[in-house]
Amino acid sequence: MTDTSKSQILVHDRCLNFLLFVLGLISDVDLRSRENNSAHHTREIDQKRLIVRRGQPFSITLQCNGSLRPRHHLDLVLHLGKRDEVEIKVQKERGAGDKWWFNQQGAQDEMLLTLHSPADAIIGRYSLAVLLMSPDGRILEKKDKMSFHLLYNPWCKDDVVYLPDETQLQEYIMNEDGIIYMGTWEYIKSTHWNYGQFEDYVMDICFEVLNNSNDALRNSQMDIEQRFDPVYVSRIIAAMVNSNDDRGVLTGRWTEPYSDGVAPYQWTGSVPILRQWSKAGVRAVKYGQCWVFAAVACTVLRCLGIPTRLITNFSSAHDVDGNLSIDFLLDENLQPLESRGGRDSSWNFHCWVESWMRRDDLPKGNDGWQVLDPTPQELSNGVFRCGPCPVTAIKEGNLGVKYDAPFVFAEVNADIIHWIVQRNGQRRKIRVDHATVGRNISTKSVYGDFRDDVTLHYKYPEGSKKEREVYEKAGRRVTDVPSESSEPGRLQLSIKHAKPVFGTDFDVIIEVKNEGDQDAHVQLTMLAMAVTYSSLHRGNCQRQTTTVMVPAHKAQQEVLRLRYDDYAQCVSDDHLIRVKAFVEAPGENEPLLTVTDIPLSRPEVFIQVPGKAFVCEQVKASISFTNPLPVPLKGGVFTLEGAGLLSSTKIHVSGDISPGQTVSIVVSFSPMRTGVRKLLVTPFTSFSRSESKSTSSFLTPVLMGEKDTTMDTVCPGEMSPLEKKMHVFFFILFFTDCCICASVPH
Repeated sequence: MTDTSKSQILVHDRCLNFLLFVLGLISDVDLRSRENNSAHHTREIDQKRLIVRRGQPFSITLQCNGSLRPRHHLDLVLHLGKRDEVEIKVQKERGAGDKWWFNQQGAQDEMLLTLHSPADAIIGRYSLAVLLMSPDGRILEKKDKMSFHLLYNPWCKDDVVYLPDETQLQEYIMNEDGIIYMGTWEYIKSTHWNYGQFEDYVMDICFEVLNNSNDALRNSQMDIEQRFDPVYVSRIIAAMVNSNDDRGVLTGRWTEPYSDGVAPYQWTGSVPILRQWSKAGVRAVKYGQCWVFAAVACTVLRCLGIPTRLITNFSSAHDVDGNLSIDFLLDENLQPLESRGGRDSSWNFHCWVESWMRRDDLPKGNDGWQVLDPTPQELSNGVFRCGPCPVTAIKEGNLGVKYDAPFVFAEVNADIIHWIVQRNGQRRKIRVDHATVGRNISTKSVYGDFRDDVTLHYKYPEGSKKEREVYEKAGRRVTDVPSESSEPGRLQLSIKHAKPVFGTDFDVIIEVKNEGDQDAHVQLTMLAMAVTYSSLHRGNCQRQTTTVMVPAHKAQQEVLRLRYDDYAQCVSDDHLIRVKAFVEAPGENEPLLTVTDIPLSRPEVFIQVPGKAFVCEQVKASISFTNPLPVPLKGGVFTLEGAGLLSSTKIHVSGDISPGQTVSIVVSFSPMRTGVRKLLVTPFTSFSRSESKSTSSFLTPVLMGEKDTTMDTVCPGEMSPLEKKMHVFFFILFFTDCCICASVPH
């Protein structure tokens, strides 16, 4: 080749480079959000923005003004962080499994780029830049201002959050509706919750939660680089859901007043809480209690792609000093005393979450469900949080594993010991309970709206040989545990009751049974008091002391009558009455004490949706309620909320609701998304009495029937032709709170 021809080629290439610089090779970029999101199970989050899961390829299309010149090539660069703290250069061919790479295919004026993320990629919001490079390494063109979100991928076998069961994935990732179990271990009730992890901008708020953690504020780059690890991220979330020592989402409060915020029992879903936190400039929302903390954490974790379920532990221990014993001190009148310097307690129920992940940071055998507790109870590495702690470690008594295993073990295994503190200050042990803590540990079933008991995931059967071995391994003293052959005392004490409704009078039956051969003369003390679910004493309702003669081999029953006027003044918002029965008898070495908590049922509410429901068409729901109390109700408010149906909405009832009066309201809304949908309705009122306080009710719906129809109209520009043919069925189900379900056929 002559020097002249070489010069001509060089000039020609420079001209082409100049034209590429002026006109640009890349005229447009299509992130193919709809197609990619569908393949990555993120379509429910958004159809316009690109949201993908790690370890799974996705494709984008470049619209070009011509073909890529020989020896020119494309580079892809990714950035994370507000200040692009982390930069990732995408390789042009497959390399090590822990690297991003891409391949390209050209067809006429289009190029298809397929990006492959590693299964341990950092989750977050990525900025993507496409660079057109010259043969000598100069940037001829840069197409940026593109972004996408990357989430964990429980569908990917190489991701540490991989969950192989599709039924469980549909429940623990995709289901936006939940059931939270509450009440007592003997009388379990349920309440519905709208997790709403796919509602508008909830994903953005979840990343905002991560960005405002103490770790992120201290060192943003280091924090972002750790977000590949669900152990790290879940630990951050457990800290950030409460606001005790950071810019967290919720402030906890376990007693009134709640007047400067929202009472915990008034929340029906996570979305209003997260939106309020974000809108207020990451200022903590008031107020939460354990089920609210756990439910918000469940929303955030599911949204980010970590399979998560909400757990309720009934009769849950809070062991502060780590001795696996919860000590309750009573005075001689059976009134609770504050233990000096101690904060041990036993809650009727306590909620946390379990998240599914592989624990590569722990020895083999600790994979699977991990306990995470965002309720601020105790410090973990200087921060109010708990977990992740392997459930298998709790069951096997391996308390040396990370994180917080001794505390979780005590929550499901501690002994409860009651003491009477005499006038001289000496303590008298009157009751040791080895079996009450950690009862009926519950979660929603993956097969429907009913309860699964997971107690045996946490502990071996009570009294079994394996249980004793676990206790010994955990350092618990087992010498005090009675053997199966030990004989009970001649006197036995029990409490029986029906299921009373709040607002009515009811009876509690205390039975003293004499298994001995001689008649027994005993002194029986019966005490009823109002308590919270966390065992805070709110006031005495009724007290009786009587002398009882119990014939040999017979039982004697005494009745404690509780009237509405007795408990209305002091009952907590948890509607719990604690009854204690105490027996002392000559000839018996130890007195007898038995304790039971009686939940008061709430009135019913009726919900009906006539006709059929269609996406983006107005639907009317009628709600009616009858006041069952002997006093007027004031300030009636109904809160409605449902993922894919409507945002949290309050409807006020004008005027007082007299005793026996029925009020009805009609609410209109337009369903926004197809699929199974639930409308949650929560009423709140205060009863009118000069010396009373406000109280609330989650009311119970009644089976009303089933309705269906087809869709006539749709929201323009929002749905595909297939979606336009889909319609919504509404029907009423019988739940323990107000819930309307909407379903759509496939």
